Amino acid sequence: MRRTVVLTATAALSAGLLSGASAGEVSSPQHPAVFETVFASPLGLEGLTTDGRGNLYSPARGADPCPVYRVAATGGPAAVVGKIPAPCNPAGLTFDRRGRLYVANADTVVSFVPDAANPPAATVFTSGVPGANGLAFDRSGALWISDGGTGQGRVWRAGADGVALEQFRVQPLVSDVIPGGLGRDVRGLPPGTVTITPNGRTAADTAGSQHIVANGLAFTADGTLLVADTARGALWRVPMDRTGRPRAATGCDAAFPADTLCLDDVSVQHPYLEGADGIVVDRAGNVWTAANERNAIVLTRRDGRVVEYFRNPADATSKLRNAGPLEFPTSPVLLPDGRLCVTNSDGNRRDNAPNTAGEASPAGAVRAKISCVRP
Repeated sequence: MRRTVVLTATAALSAGLLSGASAGEVSSPQHPAVFETVFASPLGLEGLTTDGRGNLYSPARGADPCPVYRVAATGGPAAVVGKIPAPCNPAGLTFDRRGRLYVANADTVVSFVPDAANPPAATVFTSGVPGANGLAFDRSGALWISDGGTGQGRVWRAGADGVALEQFRVQPLVSDVIPGGLGRDVRGLPPGTVTITPNGRTAADTAGSQHIVANGLAFTADGTLLVADTARGALWRVPMDRTGRPRAATGCDAAFPADTLCLDDVSVQHPYLEGADGIVVDRAGNVWTAANERNAIVLTRRDGRVVEYFRNPADATSKLRNAGPLEFPTSPVLLPDGRLCVTNSDGNRRDNAPNTAGEASPAGAVRAKISCVRP
């Protein structure tokens, strides 16, 4: 199933930029942004990766076992290339240098070699990583893992032996030094609600809390690790020493564990990045972020400038941005031909609420999708 939506992006859109031809310079639009649905999934999707040969891979949720799909970036039928035994709730995934696929799954990372003819059952590579979400391999072949939805901000490193060791923490929004916590809470509306009056905006409930501070992971060309901070709308920058260990500043706030990053390690924070989920670095050193709560794709240039590459337009009547083409984008990847592809998980939050609009719907035949932008 393929569905094409043609919309004009902001001034950040440049066919040359997306393909890398402009070496990172943002220019005026040359063509409209064309989002094409290359896979409409009957199951939920979040993670996305590529083998570099024009194929996309995404693990599905809501089945027993959870299938891992392979689909051509040009569209066509999906093939099941692996299965994750139940209970399964897969998130991010990535390949190692030998073609083995690793998938974050609850408190483990599982792996297998994709095979469409005889889909293998994934086996546990490492455990003891609660909320495993973002995955990225460094230059030495070690796997880095973020803790995603736990809100603790932990990032682990697992070597070839599969032993995961905590390397640092992104500073959480809340510390536990007093009962009930000390810090702040970021609430997404919806599912949270407020009562708006001429005299103020009072929270009507405590739903919609967004506490994820360590989400997508990606390495730059010089080996620096970038971490997407969903709650703050930020990117953290963690340089590495010659042994592949973090050399970012830690221990600046006694209210948090000693290995917690200092706020000076925030590379960039911007409202465009609110809801930052997956990230990918292009060959010019720019960072592409799926800002899921804003139904947007955001570009952070190498010089630190943040530009909104694309955001769903507001409907003329309802003023909502939930009709697509983006429907809670989560995991962006860049293909060798310059196309940007992203999963759309159709979460029922903020700009994508209610999630009954658009191509994907929680009660429909399509629960999630993969979309690509042509250069």
